[in-house]
This record gives sequence, C-alpha cells and structure tokens, in this order.
Amino acid sequence: MAEGREVQWVEVTEGQVGQRVDNFLMSRLKGAPRALVYRIIRKGEVRVNKKRVKADTRLALGDMVRVPPLRLAPKEAVKEVSDSLHNLLAGSVLLEGPDWMVLNKPSGLAVHGGSGVKIGLIEALRQVRVDLDFLELVHRLDRETSGCLLLAKSRPALLSLNASLKAHEMNKQYLALVAGRWPARRDFVSARLDRYDAGNGERRVRVDAAGKVSRTRFAVRETFNGASLVEAEPVTGRTHQIRVHAAHAGHALLGDDKYGCKEGRRFAAKVGLQRLFLHASALTFPEPSSGRPVQIRAPLGEPLEAVLANARKQ
Repeated sequence: MAEGREVQWVEVTEGQVGQRVDNFLMSRLKGAPRALVYRIIRKGEVRVNKKRVKADTRLALGDMVRVPPLRLAPKEAVKEVSDSLHNLLAGSVLLEGPDWMVLNKPSGLAVHGGSGVKIGLIEALRQVRVDLDFLELVHRLDRETSGCLLLAKSRPALLSLNASLKAHEMNKQYLALVAGRWPARRDFVSARLDRYDAGNGERRVRVDAAGKVSRTRFAVRETFNGASLVEAEPVTGRTHQIRVHAAHAGHALLGDDKYGCKEGRRFAAKVGLQRLFLHASALTFPEPSSGRPVQIRAPLGEPLEAVLANARKQ
C-alpha cells in the first residue's frame, strides 16, 4: 500500500451513497488492516463534513470525508500481493459483468485478512484490480473451501445482490466428499446451529436446540467403498452449515479438521486428500442491472479430481 502523507478530503459520489464509513475507508486505504481503520475512526482522525463519526455511519451524496495520512508499522501493514498470488487471482475469474464478478476461489486463502492472516482474498484482489474503485464481497466461503465466490464492483450492485441473498433468490450448490455411504433417501438435514468459542479465539458451530434454524439439502452423486460424493445446497446460510450438518448426519466431510471423524481421516489418507473436500460448484443469481438469471459453474480442479479418481480405485 502507498502510504498517504497528506490529509485528503474525498467527496462521496452517487455509487457510494449509503456506504458505511469503515467500508468506504477500506476501499480507499487499500492495504490497511481493518483494526487500524477502526482505530483512526475512534480517535476522531476520520471526519465527515468536519464532524466525528462512528464506523457504522452511513454516507450521503456530497459528503466530504476526511481521510488521514497513514504510516503503517511493518507489523500492521497488509503485505503486498506476490507475483504468484497475483497471477492466481487474475486467472481465477470465472465470469465478470459490468458491476459484479465471480471467482473460482482457491482453497487455503481466507476471504478477509485479520486474526493472524496478513492478507485475504479481498485485500489481495483490490491490489490486483487497481482499475476498480469499489470491490466488496457479496458472501463468504470458509478458508479451505474453493469455488464460486461473488463480488460486487459498485455500491448499488452490492445492495441489490445482498437483497437477492436475503430474499433467497440466490442459489448455491456445493460438492462434498463425506465419510461412509450417505443414505439415498436422506435428502434433507434440519438441525439448529449455534456458534461458540472453542478456546484460543477459535469459532466453532454445534447442533443445539437453542441455535438458529438451519436447513441443507443433500443429494448423492457418486458412492465409493468408504465414502460418498454429495451435492449440498444450503437453504439457510449459517457458518460451517454444510460441515456441521453432514457430521450431525453421521457422514463428516473428508479433510475437515474441525468436525471430521476417524473413518474419514483414514479414507482421506488412502486417496491422497490434503484439504477440506468442499467446493462451491455452482452459483445462480439475478444480475443487479437487468434481473436476468446468471448461472456459473466452477470446475473442481485437478487435486480434487485426482482424489475422486483414487476413490474409484478403492
């Protein structure tokens, strides 16, 4: 990130109307960690029309935002994108519209920086796509999950896509390799989910009667001697939902270091699986500007295809 040396006053344009101050700053101060953005807001270094604001203050057309100069300590700075990550992300775009794009997210890359992660997908992509003034995630994928990830390239598109997500007008399908033989007749799992702190700041999810209503559809796509390839479609969008619902059904995902089982670990070792087998294989959503349905598929990738080939030999 290029460190600012002078205070800037930035006028809010039509495409930024309604945006939160913290998100506005994240898009302007590319490379700044979110914790630093919150700190300069709390200290009053960020002003809107010369007045102090909170992180969740919404911006209006014509507002003048004071953006202070930043001098990041090495431990604070978001690292710059390596050439390999730059090329990986640039080559991961599946389809792009005038105000949205869909990536085939690589496994192992967190969507956001923070909690020890120096750089996440969104921070890296903002460095790769310097042609874009606005770039935000519409939804998230777990760090180890690969596949379709939708991003908005304008504030109006983000609001439209978020509304589609809340109205269940967006359909997401995943491929997962699970332990054991999934019953052909079990096509639905409904179990309330509750998030909790498992210690050391780690967040986990468990089935709990006091949790939030959560539903996932499952369909068997292929069976092996010791595992099943299933298609999962989350009806609700809870954290770790597919992983916890599959484990609750007695068929934990292979490669899952949080909710996995011994049977799954043994089979994963046999077939050479070295990551969570969860891939966002398809995404359907209404295009923000026209409302027409957009359908996108993300190929599995060679490592997971090789795992399936090995599974067929078992």
